[in-house]
Amino acid sequence: QVQLVETGGGLVQTGDSLRLSCAASGRTFSRYAMGWFRQAPGKEREFVAGISRCGGVTLARDSVKGRFTISRDNAKNTVYLQMSSLKPEDTAVYSCAAVATDVSIAVPTTARTYEYWGQGTQVTVSS
Repeated sequence: QVQLVETGGGLVQTGDSLRLSCAASGRTFSRYAMGWFRQAPGKEREFVAGISRCGGVTLARDSVKGRFTISRDNAKNTVYLQMSSLKPEDTAVYSCAAVATDVSIAVPTTARTYEYWGQGTQVTVSS
């Protein structure tokens, strides 16, 4: 069982930066691929970025490439999402998710693949 807690959301202006953190419980954090997803009002949840167990592989959706960076610190059981050049269309509830995997380079991009989810943190970008 893994519990995930996101922090770092807030209200910012266009062009600002935020760093989201997702702290995981347990001692086997390095067994889990991690992902960030977001859901805006009236829209489906979408994949934002993901990172493999050891951090060697990362993926991001096209609309955030060059602006968002996912990273992890396995010693701290934490995954981060550094967001810069934020736009109003980035406004959403951001959730982190975890899935245990034996494949070291795996970075799932579909929500149904993930086993554990945090409660989410609101990010609002004003124009």
